Amino acid sequence: MKKNIKKNLKTILPIALGVFLVWYSYNSTSPEDRKQIIFYIKEANLLWVGLSVFLGILSHFSRAIRWNYLLEPLGYKPKIANNVLIILTAYFANLGIPRSGEILRATALTTYEKVPFEKGFGTIVTERVIDLIMLLSIVITTFFLQTDIILDFFKTKGFNITNIIILLSVGIVGAAILFYIIKKSTHPFLIKIKEFATGLIQGVLSIFKMKNKWAFIFHTLFIWAVYVGMFWVIKYTVPETIELSISQLLVAFVFGAFAMTATNGGIGLYPIAVSSALAIFGISSISGDAFGWIMWISQTLMVVVFGAISFLVLPLLNRNQ
Repeated sequence: MKKNIKKNLKTILPIALGVFLVWYSYNSTSPEDRKQIIFYIKEANLLWVGLSVFLGILSHFSRAIRWNYLLEPLGYKPKIANNVLIILTAYFANLGIPRSGEILRATALTTYEKVPFEKGFGTIVTERVIDLIMLLSIVITTFFLQTDIILDFFKTKGFNITNIIILLSVGIVGAAILFYIIKKSTHPFLIKIKEFATGLIQGVLSIFKMKNKWAFIFHTLFIWAVYVGMFWVIKYTVPETIELSISQLLVAFVFGAFAMTATNGGIGLYPIAVSSALAIFGISSISGDAFGWIMWISQTLMVVVFGAISFLVLPLLNRNQ
């Protein structure tokens, strides 16, 4: 009973939060502002929106190819077409139930390519760890490129920079102590954590031992370059954001990336986060909201349309399975 309640809450709460944020965003703007935002969205140059969607599709193809580089050392080489359809279906599923896509990917790979679930899921976890490393790399790069602006932003929000540095230092020291305790502990639960962490580290390091390591690294860099690119081209859809530099847009990109993990596909929160980041550089809330909504709507529609098509085509393409 408790497990079912917990499971339902994990599904319902992110959606409820997203709906609330959409309502909050709507009610926090005046009728005149809403008209202007809707005008920007309607008048958005479809050439740039289409280019952003195209780059998004390229990222999925690249991810499908990269996935095989993780599966080949295990003795499997699924069809790229199946990989693409499975990935798109998984992203579509994540819009409804957070993180259900990862389970679906591994299950579909088992069904259509006979890859054991635990092996397929292991490669997906490795992918997620690599993506996290890439995101953190972009966060660090963005911080160094826009250090003064970011620190000033925290100051205006009432954050004491000295206290933040102390808090981060305490967090790093605490993490080091926790790591040492887990490493030396003989407690069964901590041993399981240690084994899980060791497995993840080995999975990441195995990339440098694989046959196609340079191709894997290329596709990883390409995927994240495309992610930034599909965000960057949207700046041409809103007049006020056209002059923004790549380093300024990276700040909004990072805000948006974290927003995507808080609600299903970033619903409600993504435009708010992006608009807040753009406001740091003097972009009005109207233009910032328009930018965020154009980006979110275009990419979400891409996932919904191509994900739904993939959901239908996948079993048809593998009728004999």
